[in-house]
Amino acid sequence: MRMRNTQARLLAALCVALAASVIWVAAPRRADAQRPTGIDTYAITGARIVTVSGPTIERGTVVVRNGLIAAVGQGVAAPPDARTIDGAGLTVYPGLFDASTTLGIPRPTPTPGASPAAGGGGGLAGLFGQSAPSAVSPNSTQLPGLQPEISAADIIRPGGNEIEAARNAGVTAAQTAPRGNVFLGQSAVINLSGETPQQMIVRAPVALHVGTTPIGGGQYPGSLMGVFSAVRQLLLDAQRYREANAVYERSPRGLRRPEQDKSLEALLPVLARQMPVVMQAEREREIARALDLAREFNFQLIIAGGTEAHKVAERLKSANVPVLLSLNFPKRTAAQSPDADPEPLRTLRERVEAPKTAGRLAAAGVRFAFQSGGMTQMNDYLANAARAVEQGLARDEAVRALTIRPAEILGVSQQLGTIEVGKIANLTVTRGDLFAKDRRIAHVLIDGRPVELKPAATSTGAPTATGNWTLNVNLAGSGEAQSEFTITLNLQQQGETLTGSIQGPLGSGQIGAGSITGTELRFNVAVTLPGPASQTTDAIFTGTITGNEMRGQVQLVGRGSGTFTGTRPAPVEGTPGPRGPRQPGGPGRTPADISGTYNVEFSTGPRTIPATLTLRQQGATLTGSLSSEFGTTEIANGTVGPEGFRFDTTVTLAQTINVSVSGTVNGNQISGTLTLPNGPAAFTGTRVP
Repeated sequence: MRMRNTQARLLAALCVALAASVIWVAAPRRADAQRPTGIDTYAITGARIVTVSGPTIERGTVVVRNGLIAAVGQGVAAPPDARTIDGAGLTVYPGLFDASTTLGIPRPTPTPGASPAAGGGGGLAGLFGQSAPSAVSPNSTQLPGLQPEISAADIIRPGGNEIEAARNAGVTAAQTAPRGNVFLGQSAVINLSGETPQQMIVRAPVALHVGTTPIGGGQYPGSLMGVFSAVRQLLLDAQRYREANAVYERSPRGLRRPEQDKSLEALLPVLARQMPVVMQAEREREIARALDLAREFNFQLIIAGGTEAHKVAERLKSANVPVLLSLNFPKRTAAQSPDADPEPLRTLRERVEAPKTAGRLAAAGVRFAFQSGGMTQMNDYLANAARAVEQGLARDEAVRALTIRPAEILGVSQQLGTIEVGKIANLTVTRGDLFAKDRRIAHVLIDGRPVELKPAATSTGAPTATGNWTLNVNLAGSGEAQSEFTITLNLQQQGETLTGSIQGPLGSGQIGAGSITGTELRFNVAVTLPGPASQTTDAIFTGTITGNEMRGQVQLVGRGSGTFTGTRPAPVEGTPGPRGPRQPGGPGRTPADISGTYNVEFSTGPRTIPATLTLRQQGATLTGSLSSEFGTTEIANGTVGPEGFRFDTTVTLAQTINVSVSGTVNGNQISGTLTLPNGPAAFTGTRVP
C-alpha cells in the first residue's frame, strides 16, 4: 500500500511539472525578447566594462540572470546555462537613460468641434494650435492643460516608432510625462521594452511636470506671464485646500465639509516636498521665475531644458536644483533659399553656445542629466553628447549624465544607472567608444533581455515649419493707427518645438513657447507697436501650415487681435527642401548607392578648399564624415533620393557654424552646393577607386 501511494504521489508531481512546463512554453513571449524559450541567463564575456560605480574593467564579464545583474568582474566565468555574447572589441555601459521624454505617451487626436468647457482637450489644439493635452481628467475643476492629476502611468502604451528609435540610439530607460500646456501631469520612469505598461514602469509617479505653453485662444493663461500666475494661483488654492481639510479632519462636527478637488489634491505631495516639480524653462528669465516660485512655496524643483541654465548657475547650485539638460541643440534642418535673408546673429550664436552649457554647469557644480528634448533624429543624441565633450565637458561626466545622474535625480539610482550586482540589467553595448564618431550600438539589453535593433519607421508626410517666412500681419482689430505690417519670421523646428526670431517694423526678438502639432503651430513674441508713444507688448500667433503657406490669428495681449498670412520660398527644382529629397517615380523607386570616399574641392570666391567626403548609404539614409583643413565632422540628417542627396554638418572657423550640403552623383563624379550663412559655395569631386 505504501509503495502504491508513493508511486501515485510521484505520478501526480510529474503531471503537475509537465503541465507547468507546457503552460510556460505556450505562454506568449514579449515581442522584443530575442531569446529561445527557457533562457534567462546571459553572459557578455571578454568586454571592456564601464561600470560607472567603480573603475573601468578592461577585460571582464557581465552575467545577467532573471532580469538582474548577477555578476560582474574580471575573473567572472560564464555560467554553463548562459547564452554567451562575445564581447571582444565591445564596450559595455549602463543602459542609457533619457531624462525627459514623452515616450510611450499617445499623441492627442484633435477634435475641432469639442468645447474646452466641456472637457474636450483636443478641441483646444484644433482651434488655437497649441499643444493639446495627452488626456483629460473627468470631473476635474480645471480646464484641460491645467490638470496636475493626469498620470503617465495611466496612459502609457508600449511599442511604437519613437521607442524603437530611442533603443536604436542605445537608450534603455526614460522619464516620460504627459503632453500638455501648463500642468502636464505626473511622470513615470519606464524601461523601453515590455508588452504592457505594467512591465515597462520602473517607478510612478516620479514628478509633477509643468510646461510654459500658454493655453491661448482667449483662455487663461494666454501668455508666459499668465502661465506663472496660473501655477502660483493653483498652488495657493492647494495650500488653502490642505488647511481646510486639516481643520475638518480634526473636528468635523458642526463644520460644512470642504468640497473635494482632485486637481488640488494632486498638488499636496508637491507642497509636502514628497514629489518634485519638473518645470520646462529654457531662457534665463524663465529659469529665474521658476526658482522664485520654488522658493516661495518651498517645493523641490528640477529644471528641464536649460538652454541658458549656465547664466543662473550660481542660483541653481545654491538652491541644489538639478537640470535635465536638452541635447536637442539648435541647427538648420533644411537648405536655406539663396533669396532668403541671412539668419540673425543670435541664432548663429545659440548654435555655437548650446554644446558648451554642460561643461559650464559641471564647472559650477550644478547637477545635470541629459535628455533628448524631443529631437526628431535620435542619432543626434550621442552625437550631441560628444559635441558637449568636445566643448569642455569631461568624458566621465558625460557618461554619468547619460546613466547614473538621471537615475539619482529621479530617485531610481538603486535600480538603474550603474553596472552593479542586483541592479536591473539594462545595458548598452557599443563597438567603439560611446563618444567616438565611428561608434556603433551593437547590443541593447533591457530587463535582462536583448532587444532587436532595427530601423524605426519614419513619417515622410509630416510638415516642417523650418525656414524663412514673410508674414503679412493685419492688426485692424487692435485699434492701432497703422494696421498692416510685413515682417520676416525665421523658424527652426525640432520635433514639436519651434524656436526662431522675427525682424521688421514690429521690432526684432526671439519667439517663445513655440510648438507645432500636426499642421497647427503657435508661438509668442514681444512686438513694438510703432507710433508717437510706441509700446512693447506680447503677441500670440496661432495658425496652420499648408506646404509653403501659413495663416492664422495674432492676439496682442490687452490690445485686441488681428490676422496674418505668410509664405516662404519654394525649394528650387531638384533641390532638397524642408520635406527632404523629391522622390519621383513613386515610393517604390530605390535610389542608387552612392557610398564611397570622394576627393572634393569647395570653391569659395577666389579660394579652393580641398576636402574628403565619406558617404555611407543605407536605403534612403546617408551617414558619413567630411574632412578638410578645418577638421573632421560627422554628417547628420542625411537623405538620398533619385534626384540627389543632402545632409547637414558643421564647420569650425572663428566659431562653429552649421552648413547644409546638397548635390548629385553621376557615376564617379560628384557635384553640388554647400550653403553657408553668408551664401552658397559650389563643390565638385571624384570617387576614390
